[in-house]
Amino acid sequence: MPDGTSLNRGGSKLKPLGLPARLRHCLLSNQTVTELKVLTTKSATNHGFDVTDFQMFTHLNPLSIQVNIRHKNSEKKVTLDDCSILSQYIDKAIQSSSILDQPFTLEISSEGVSDLLTEEKDYEIFKGFPIEVTYQDLKKIEQQINGLLLKRTDNDLQINQKGKTQRIPVEDVIQVRLTTPSG
Repeated sequence: MPDGTSLNRGGSKLKPLGLPARLRHCLLSNQTVTELKVLTTKSATNHGFDVTDFQMFTHLNPLSIQVNIRHKNSEKKVTLDDCSILSQYIDKAIQSSSILDQPFTLEISSEGVSDLLTEEKDYEIFKGFPIEVTYQDLKKIEQQINGLLLKRTDNDLQINQKGKTQRIPVEDVIQVRLTTPSG
């Protein structure tokens, strides 16, 4: 699956690394993680984003905070500039709070591209890519077929299956998903 937009940012106000810092980051409480998640979500929400995933990796030195976001407006795509600006706001919020007293890195990313093809432009962008099509046959039984995406017309979805073009009526297609060449 294609990767999302991402930007790393390091926290700077905190104490230098060393044995005490390495031991401390292993001892973060669930309450600390929850407080950081709430603070991050609030900051993202205030700037027009939803947090889709929040993870902390306390075993890393410095500890790593990874946040996946999407625009509240589903028509907009997350850009690198969005990640950069939001990273500044979230970093400032964490630095201003008393939640963490140790070095950390902050990574703000988009949730990435879905592996489901849903819009007309998806079929143009991923022409030639391996796909799995779930459809219903003439007896209304759900079937799956793998092949390379050729195109979608108003009437059918065309895929290349071992050099032969297969046509599936659009009204019978349930889902089209990107796959790896091996399935």
